[in-house]
Amino acid sequence: MSLLKERITDDMKVAMKAKNKDRLLVIRTILAAIKQIEVDERIELDDERIVLVLDKMLKQRRESIRQFKEAGRDDLTKIEEAEILVIQDFLPQALTEEEINGLVIKAISDSGAGSIKDMGKVMGVLKPQMLGRADMSIVSSVIKAKLAT
Repeated sequence: MSLLKERITDDMKVAMKAKNKDRLLVIRTILAAIKQIEVDERIELDDERIVLVLDKMLKQRRESIRQFKEAGRDDLTKIEEAEILVIQDFLPQALTEEEINGLVIKAISDSGAGSIKDMGKVMGVLKPQMLGRADMSIVSSVIKAKLAT
């Protein structure tokens, strides 16, 4: 069992003992998503692949929050935001704005990108480094701003 999956399972046990139903629900959802992929693909997920699953779950919740805010559903927005906090507990520490800017500048120079047409090259360099550590839509907008100048 991967270290991350083991940590998630241990946190589930702690949440059960503490009778923290909200946290337990999110952790069970995480484990169900992991198990679904493992069963479908008949493999044991490693930490890197689990981070991908968690990142996808974060992205889904951010999109849900955006839609709930547009619909004026603050009650559902709060639930999704609480779920994001639990999911983020299992992801690597998020990058700061300065770190993102630094990595973007380095990736632009490394890839030789000169215009917005080269954005794919820059994203290709950055995605493995930032996976689970930064919202890629924010990274994308930073890259666009840097390439536009």
